[in-house]
Amino acid sequence: MLALAAATSEQTVSLNKHNKDTEVKPKDSQTALKKQPSQCENAQSAEAERSCYFTGNEQQHRLGEDFFKHPCISLAKAFLGKVLVRRCADGTELRGRIVETEAYLGGEDKASHSAGGKRTERNTAMFMKPGTIYVYPIYGIYLCMNVSSEGEGAAVLLRSLEPLQGQAVMRQLRAARRKEGARQLKDKELCNGPSKLCQALNIPRCFDCRDLASDPDVWLENDPDTSPAKPQDIVSAPRIGIESHGEWAKKPWRFYLRGHPSVSVVNKEAERQTLSGNKTSCSQGILF
Repeated sequence: MLALAAATSEQTVSLNKHNKDTEVKPKDSQTALKKQPSQCENAQSAEAERSCYFTGNEQQHRLGEDFFKHPCISLAKAFLGKVLVRRCADGTELRGRIVETEAYLGGEDKASHSAGGKRTERNTAMFMKPGTIYVYPIYGIYLCMNVSSEGEGAAVLLRSLEPLQGQAVMRQLRAARRKEGARQLKDKELCNGPSKLCQALNIPRCFDCRDLASDPDVWLENDPDTSPAKPQDIVSAPRIGIESHGEWAKKPWRFYLRGHPSVSVVNKEAERQTLSGNKTSCSQGILF
């Protein structure tokens, strides 16, 4: 009887040990999953590491909240020539010079997501303080990045960039969304469109409603080596992809740097009109 009791006790201990061991595996598996944060979680955790990321040089060139406190059209033009910076989770920085924008004024602007003062869960960022990032999906698979300005529901769409730093990483990010075997993209093709820009700089949906003036993962800089764009260098043309909005589709609220190879769509007629208008204004003594 004693031998039987001892054997039974050993079996119980062995069984309990086996159960305990088998319980560890799913726990370890869950821990492993938790150790792989999502892109959005990486973005949020970086906020706590902001102080060790920034250097004096970045703070010197980074544009603060005052830069964004301008009416939409003025801000859309002011963006041209500025540098958009994206810091990835591994510390890699991607840079691109903004060469094309579009202004969406809200209110009476029928082409705007906030037309008529309409507020939705999606367009909340358009009604937040100037400098707030507004990221929205198109066609269910692509993203576009905008920045709010002064004015109720007004925002600027970033349409195209000139790649300056991290082109190899940008090319990899773009290739991940293209068909296998597709030709390698030229530098000027990496960010020459609003969705291409978001792919190349890895701008995720969760950047929506974040502050471009203080965010640790994406910000705007002055380019110390480039002079501000002159009025004659800026082309004003109708916005793209809003043909169904009647007269509002004809408003010349797309702005781009004349002759730049990274511009998504060149409008020769608008270039002639813009150049002619600038010459007329200058001859009449009108200052920009």
